[in-house]
Amino acid sequence: MSHNPWIWFAAFLTLCTFSFLWRDNPFYKFAEHLFVGVSVGYTITILYHNSFMPRVWEPIVINHQYFVLLPTLLGLLAFAIFFKNISWLIRYPIAFVMGSSCGISVPRSFEGYIFRHMQGTITAISPGQSPFLLISNIVMVIGVIATLLYFYFSIEHKGIMGKAANVGIWYIMLAFGASFGYTVMARVSLLIGRLQFLLHDWLGIIG
Repeated sequence: MSHNPWIWFAAFLTLCTFSFLWRDNPFYKFAEHLFVGVSVGYTITILYHNSFMPRVWEPIVINHQYFVLLPTLLGLLAFAIFFKNISWLIRYPIAFVMGSSCGISVPRSFEGYIFRHMQGTITAISPGQSPFLLISNIVMVIGVIATLLYFYFSIEHKGIMGKAANVGIWYIMLAFGASFGYTVMARVSLLIGRLQFLLHDWLGIIG
């Protein structure tokens, strides 16, 4: 059994979190509120040192780059939400962030996801591949086409179109099932890590 007080505190918080499996209780609420409070405090500290100081304070006060005042004032309008009379001013920073984010992310998304995936799908079936890889790529191409046909609603899903859409449904189900299984395995991995901490680092039962 560990003699480190921090390990005991971490084990206590872990058990408090696991206590939610029984029902909602004060121990779980304590761990939850502590986690949220520490996360907010840590985030504020990181933003202060990594964003405010190098991007606001130093350019304005030290380097006298006063044009930085404009985005700074726009960012300060986000705090208008706390004042009822001027809370409508928060619309301006939200609109700027959403507009700039869309303008930056849309071209990157097309380039990184749509165009690259289209290129990979088109060049998937090429000569010189091993039989296993060729069959795998054919299955992948069929899945891409069938899935796209399922989401094509300009033509009624009947006949060949309906059969292709049904194939697309199966591919979608397999994709969602794989994603769900991956998520479950990730959560199980986190659970195993916590159990190893309790049984090894805290209690010393397992080597």
